[in-house]
Amino acid sequence: MGLISGGSGKKSSSGARSVKISIWRRIVMFFVTNLQQGIGSLGELSRTPWASLMTIAVLGLSLTLPATLYVVVKNAQLATGEWDQAAEISLFLRKDLQTQELQSFRERVRLMNEVESVQLIDRETGLREFRESSGFGSAIDYLQTNPLPDVLIVVPVSEFRSYERAQRLLTVLEQEREVSSARLDLQWLQRLQAIVRVVENSLAALAILLSLAVVLIVGNTIRLAILNRRDEIMIMKLVGATNAYIQRPFLYTGFWYGVIGGVIAWISTTLMVWWISASVAQLTALYDSSFRLAGLGFNEMMVLWLVAIILGLLGSWIAVRRHVAAIEPT
Repeated sequence: MGLISGGSGKKSSSGARSVKISIWRRIVMFFVTNLQQGIGSLGELSRTPWASLMTIAVLGLSLTLPATLYVVVKNAQLATGEWDQAAEISLFLRKDLQTQELQSFRERVRLMNEVESVQLIDRETGLREFRESSGFGSAIDYLQTNPLPDVLIVVPVSEFRSYERAQRLLTVLEQEREVSSARLDLQWLQRLQAIVRVVENSLAALAILLSLAVVLIVGNTIRLAILNRRDEIMIMKLVGATNAYIQRPFLYTGFWYGVIGGVIAWISTTLMVWWISASVAQLTALYDSSFRLAGLGFNEMMVLWLVAIILGLLGSWIAVRRHVAAIEPT
């Protein structure tokens, strides 16, 4: 009897060990289960194509507007950056300066560390250019004296071409004895940069509001899907399914919403940029500029796609955390 009991004990112990699942197999089964549920949730979307497509389209088109505005702001920053590099300071010199004094002052300014190049436009050259470009023609010949002063065009080095630094350099040059007056014609650029900052802040607020709208729409769609499968969820809980297992397909549904919605946002943004670029090309042609509208780069498109996926997951997560847990079998 003792041998029999001992043998049966060894047998039961061996049987208990035989049903143990290794950690590696658990990891493999976890990924297999997630893959099955992910593909299954994609199949669920195909069973209701129109309802799913409407939710996905709302997500994608909601991201199109802030993405397009981002492209506009980015190009405005590129344009202002190019214009910022074109900063020039015009120094109007005193009329009583001699030629030697002019050359000496020009050389002194050229040797400044903040200055890249200097161009002297003498009075006669300035008057001749004014006669050719103004359209007054021979009327200027009736002037008794040349009213124009000598002008020194100062181009700062790249580090001093921003508005703030160029303004400081202007203040220094204005204090020179040879300078009658000076001008830095970049106030319009400062105003433009202020407008760009306003647009940036408006873009951030709009992006936040549209993102919240997307989360609410996705969450409401997932909530309806959960309620439609209420009886199925109750049965799954009766047979021992955990909340995490039940929630996972709905989370994958939100994931697919984001994936496909991000692609729609790509296409819509590209079409919007293409549509706007034609008008921008006509505008820049009037100013003899070759500026062209730059669309989203690869990294920016990846960020847009990631944002769409995060919003889809966030909306579905909020819905399943609340509604799946509230369904309990009675």
